[in-house]
Amino acid sequence: MEWLQNWWHSDVVDGHKGPLLVGFVVFVVTFLATRTITRMIRAGKGPFHNLSSGGVHMHHSTPGVILLIVGGFAAVGAPPLSGWTYLAAVLVGMGSSLVLDEFAMIFRLQDVYWSQEGQLSVNMVTLAAACIGFAVFGLSPVDVKGLADADVAARIGVMAALSVNFVLVAVTALKGKYPTALLGMFVSPITWIAAVRLARPTSPWARWRYSTTKLARARQRAAAFDHRWAPVRRHWDDLIGGTPTQQHPAD
Repeated sequence: MEWLQNWWHSDVVDGHKGPLLVGFVVFVVTFLATRTITRMIRAGKGPFHNLSSGGVHMHHSTPGVILLIVGGFAAVGAPPLSGWTYLAAVLVGMGSSLVLDEFAMIFRLQDVYWSQEGQLSVNMVTLAAACIGFAVFGLSPVDVKGLADADVAARIGVMAALSVNFVLVAVTALKGKYPTALLGMFVSPITWIAAVRLARPTSPWARWRYSTTKLARARQRAAAFDHRWAPVRRHWDDLIGGTPTQQHPAD
């Protein structure tokens, strides 16, 4: 457990990541609690029920937005690492979780919460939790810890490496691999591989740069990738977010 003690003292205590850790924990707990309650409501179990008044259904992204606004301004106006900062972390973690849990509904302006399109919310929450977790546990795209005593050459080398990584992240995003690009900001080797592989066939990179032959190869590779990994992703989404309702069930 020595590594845990070292991480706690160097990153959380000395690195002033206490509020970020609190926000991360609240974010994950809020999402799990929210999905548990909504699944119980869907199944008609427990004391929970939808909130409706005058024909208007209250979605939980509404209080989420309010919590985000209050938490954001509280963080801006609070003294560093004060009790208000930790309170702001709780509000931001809770509010962002509630908003992202209904991201698909906001994106499509339709109630697609329990549809296949609604699984986009689970993907967004998973990505957000991964990125926040990377930041909490010491992985940062701009980690300059220890550079205070470094020489000029070391600083130039680090900045050059960061610049190259950001370029590769941009290329990965242009190739239509958005989750990979986001994670690659924190784990650089991911983008080193993704940036040189074929783009998704519907990506801007493929439209701008690929010939008919190369576009056909991209479609073939994307189909093979989706055939292998789409079921895994779908099972994960169903496990976390609940199985979508079929629009046209079989007779």
